[in-house]
Amino acid sequence: MKCLLIASESAEVLFQWTDPEFQQNVQEQYGASQEEGHGLPAFEDSISTLFAPIIISCSTMVDRLCDSYTSFTTENNHIYVLHQFDECLYIAVNGDGEEGEGDLRRKIYVMKKMIEVMFGMVTLSSNLLRRELRPQDTEQRARLWKHLQSLLETYSQLRENDQSFLVEAVERLIHPTLCEQCIEFLERRLVQQLNGSVERAGEEVLHAFILIHTKLLAFYSSRNASSLSTSDLLTLIIMAQNMYPSNIDLDDPHPEMAEDSLQALEVPPPAPSTPRRVFLEVSLKDGLYPMMPHSMYCLPLWPGISLVMLTKVLYMFLEAFAKLEKRLSEGQEGSAASRGQPTIHDVRSKLDKFIKALGPSEIQLQNVWTEFKNRAFSRGGPGFNRDLIPWCKNMKTQLCGIYRQCFLIESGKADIPQRLSPSLQERAQTMMQEKLMDWKDFLLVKSKRNITMVSYPDFPGLIHFICVDRSTGQMIAPSLNITERNTSELGKGPVAQFIKSKVWSLVSTTRRYLQKGYSTVTLRDGDFYFCYFLWFENETGYKLEAGDIPILPDDSAPIGMLAWDYYRKLLRYYSKNHQGEVVKCYELLTVHLGVIPTEIILQHCRQLASKLWEPSRNPLL
Repeated sequence: MKCLLIASESAEVLFQWTDPEFQQNVQEQYGASQEEGHGLPAFEDSISTLFAPIIISCSTMVDRLCDSYTSFTTENNHIYVLHQFDECLYIAVNGDGEEGEGDLRRKIYVMKKMIEVMFGMVTLSSNLLRRELRPQDTEQRARLWKHLQSLLETYSQLRENDQSFLVEAVERLIHPTLCEQCIEFLERRLVQQLNGSVERAGEEVLHAFILIHTKLLAFYSSRNASSLSTSDLLTLIIMAQNMYPSNIDLDDPHPEMAEDSLQALEVPPPAPSTPRRVFLEVSLKDGLYPMMPHSMYCLPLWPGISLVMLTKVLYMFLEAFAKLEKRLSEGQEGSAASRGQPTIHDVRSKLDKFIKALGPSEIQLQNVWTEFKNRAFSRGGPGFNRDLIPWCKNMKTQLCGIYRQCFLIESGKADIPQRLSPSLQERAQTMMQEKLMDWKDFLLVKSKRNITMVSYPDFPGLIHFICVDRSTGQMIAPSLNITERNTSELGKGPVAQFIKSKVWSLVSTTRRYLQKGYSTVTLRDGDFYFCYFLWFENETGYKLEAGDIPILPDDSAPIGMLAWDYYRKLLRYYSKNHQGEVVKCYELLTVHLGVIPTEIILQHCRQLASKLWEPSRNPLL
């Protein structure tokens, strides 16, 4: 019994996802009045009718009391969590007891993150976002909603089964030699050839990385690229998994991992990839610029193994307005606000040509640009001062909408973004397949058993651990194999599943304590002893003194790095007292047998923390 809904203030449904049980419940309540070919609108009407009182009451409370409720539980124990983002109300519901308020709030924030990556600064305008999320054409709307629903379901599956999405950090495939070889290959062969080809149609490959299921084998960024945030990288992994889902039964046939079975995974080369437009954070010398457009190419090499490339789209216009807005917000005016690269003066004539090439259909962009020029460049206009900030925002929003539309145009118009040619994509795919041909079987097995507890004989009684470097957004943890046919040191099937459920529960518990300002948690639960530590170090590895952790309200954004980077803000908060030092943040969770003395457990934790990151400090990110 699960549901997630996005609605406007007028109770219009902008997106809905329900599981089969919730859908059946709604249909039984309102009648299955769906006619042939009209299933979506009929169910949509029922959902709208069901949630209308809640949406209207929220709007009324905001209007009359300047306040609203964030969650409530009904008499039949259905939990509702609500959050208003501008004029969009997100509502998440659970009626089967499998999710609590924290889980539902996290799902809301992840959905918002997905929409931001897909639509960019269009999300800053409620009218434009409404047009994107709810196209008038019902077939187009059904396709879009199905895609968003699929992304949400992929995230939920990863959240329930993958430790990296449990703690929201990237897991690397631990094989330093192969990792270094692949990084070198991406840099000197793949990216260099692609960016030197005339078939790249003006696009430049900024980032390229290899995924083995959800684990990162190698990551390369060109010299011209900014760093890729952990939040964006995790979102891209979700999108890659959604395009080419991992099939656990195929990828992990039986304990012998017979070569014949793995070789049977060969698939014919897919059709050339149609890239997806994604809007990602760009970090430049003068600051962070959110939601800049890129093209994402996800090329499957074999089932479970993919090459992902991110190319820079022509966002010179967007970058210029973002920089101008930033300088005006900082109080710079006149020539001081308009300097830098690229300047508004530099892009003025090019933007005129760009808008002219779009034709008369984009009258709204033309009007906003005309008004901007009148204010900024006309002799009688106010010029470059703070009054221009709203018009910078308007231009950015309009350009994001145009970039999405231009992306659908095949070719022909000048200055309109193109894509890597199909033959260039095929060449990249073939090059990577040739490089990894002798490794593919090993990599698929390695992804299931990245590291195991057998590798840590010096820690008797230690059952499981997760260590996270929050400065880089990377994590290390032994694999948890929970299928019936796989036997590990945790046992077979049900035993491993029991340990897994304890680990998931521990992470949820520690987040609640962290939210209340605790950086150390120790718990005894039956036959097990759990520990959690969060600490800071400087660049040399010296542990810094513990400081106060900010206490967050119950309805705050969920702690993590995917939907909202809590740890980036925590590092910024802690670094205020360590000016001039590079501060790093780490977390360690451990599960021990309860019979192990407490002093031995704490000793294990100290030794484990100092040992974990030593053997594999590859510059992946």
